Amino acid sequence: MYKVTGKDLDGIKKMVEKEFPGDPALQQVHIARKIIAREAEHEGLSYLEYIKSLRIRTKDTAPRSKVKKTLGVKHG
Repeated sequence: MYKVTGKDLDGIKKMVEKEFPGDPALQQVHIARKIIAREAEHEGLSYLEYIKSLRIRTKDTAPRSKVKKTLGVKHG
């Protein structure tokens, strides 16, 4: 799995800060989306295909109860 480098992250942050000045919450959302998009591009997938592939990998590798516990979902 491709990881975004510090140089990539700095460029993404600068770009997003210009697009959304004065709104740090919106900046964080867009930074996260751009990181995911960059990882998807590196894998040769679309944004949605990449998200789905992560979901499938999570389902295949982690027991459901562990995923719920990690996400803070109460069992019931």
